[in-house]
Amino acid sequence: MASRGFGFIVLIIAAAVVLLASAYYVDEREKVIVFKFGEIIRFDDKPGLHFKLPFVNNVRFYDARIQTMDAKPQEFLTSEKKNLLVDSFVKWRIKDVFKFYVTVGGDPLRARTRLSQIVNDGLRAEFGRRTVREVISGERTVIMDILRKNTDLQASEYGIEVIDVRLKRVDLVPEISQSVYRRMEAERARVAKEFRAQGAEEAEKIQAGADRQREVILAEAYRDAEQIRGQGDGEATAIYANAFGQDPKFYGLYRSLNAYRDTFRSEKDFLLLEPTSEFFKYFKKPEQVE
Repeated sequence: MASRGFGFIVLIIAAAVVLLASAYYVDEREKVIVFKFGEIIRFDDKPGLHFKLPFVNNVRFYDARIQTMDAKPQEFLTSEKKNLLVDSFVKWRIKDVFKFYVTVGGDPLRARTRLSQIVNDGLRAEFGRRTVREVISGERTVIMDILRKNTDLQASEYGIEVIDVRLKRVDLVPEISQSVYRRMEAERARVAKEFRAQGAEEAEKIQAGADRQREVILAEAYRDAEQIRGQGDGEATAIYANAFGQDPKFYGLYRSLNAYRDTFRSEKDFLLLEPTSEFFKYFKKPEQVE
């Protein structure tokens, strides 16, 4: 009885092992190929649970999601025979898993190698018929669109669908870049020098105009000041004449006192005159003011 129970357990375990070996699950992000002794018998299984003959069939899974191939920067010649350093990447995925297995042995590394060759050939052809200016600024989008279509067409032979081809960076090689930068620097320096010269010329014109206006303003102000001063002096003279004309003797005394004050303003000032000089008449005869 015990041996029968043990045999039943062994049978259940064996059945479970066979069942597990017979079942496989296909994810939505995968594609599979089912082999029978190395020969492909099925490659179009839908996502879900599937079964196979254990120890007879084997299944290989492949990633069907979009993958990125980031290529190393490569040098390409333009129509002007100038080297450009191009950094690009490709978005691709497995579309026909049967072709993918037959052509590249289902090896993603070999697929990337073939894809890289196709892209490089396309870049070489497109760059070879364009100038540096067209590649960098004018037709970059056009080049990427052409590359995507041509690469997708050629890659379809390997069961690959190319989603996008992008040029991340297009630069001149370092030797040419330095030469271009030096020419650009010289050109910018020349333009800057020309602008500075034009600015200096305009500054001289503005300065000359300002100086001329200043001289005109000062001359006009001096003229007006002299006219006003002349009018004031005339009016002052008339007032003084009218005032002092009313008492000529007092005016004479006033003038003499002012002369004494101006002459003997400092202790160091001295005046050598004869005692009989008219200058001292008010010291001798003060009654003259009466």
